[in-house]
Amino acid sequence: MIRLVLFDIDGTLIQTGGAGVRAFGKAFENAFGLPNGTEQLKFAGRTDSSLVREFLSRHNHDLTAESLQRFYDCYVFWLDHLLDQCHGRTCPGVWSFLSDLQSLPQPPAFGLLTGNIRLGAEIKLRHYELWGLFSVGAFGDDHEHRDELAAIAQRRASRALGRRLCGEEILVIGDTPHDITCAKSIGARSLAVATGAHSVGELRGLQPTWVVAELGEARARELCAARAA
Repeated sequence: MIRLVLFDIDGTLIQTGGAGVRAFGKAFENAFGLPNGTEQLKFAGRTDSSLVREFLSRHNHDLTAESLQRFYDCYVFWLDHLLDQCHGRTCPGVWSFLSDLQSLPQPPAFGLLTGNIRLGAEIKLRHYELWGLFSVGAFGDDHEHRDELAAIAQRRASRALGRRLCGEEILVIGDTPHDITCAKSIGARSLAVATGAHSVGELRGLQPTWVVAELGEARARELCAARAA
């Protein structure tokens, strides 16, 4: 049975109305004096640190701890500011699916598996009153590569629950190919949801365990009780 559900954030739980990308652009300009920094970056499924590395590399800058922290300090300031200006929302079906999970006789733990840095994730989810639901997670400032984040989340949840979680006890939910592949990297099951940039057909082609158009179509009891084939 599923004991842990790990959620991606952007395109899965929420849509910020562009606040995250705009905050990146403001941070690139303010921290490094380089405007139009987001034009060539593809954000979906990426970690924040990998995006900063790509940006700095394009402009012949090295990624250092100091430059990364300078970016993050500026980014979270702008993110908090822009969330109030942009017309974001929770993704369709999120609240009903979360309620469905919580109503199970043995509800799984809720965690995050996201490329957002931890403070960025907290700012976004607090804005949409979701942050308090999640007890564990792995974030973009834990590691640059998403597969490693999956392993980190698995270890942290195992410690929190007091027992080692095997992959088939974990469900990863996300809207990008990266979410599907990182679930496979730890032997977890995956639920792909087409509320981001990828269609049901595109996601199905990557062979997630399940795929839905929106989270409201998923049935918690079926997902969490299903045994691995």
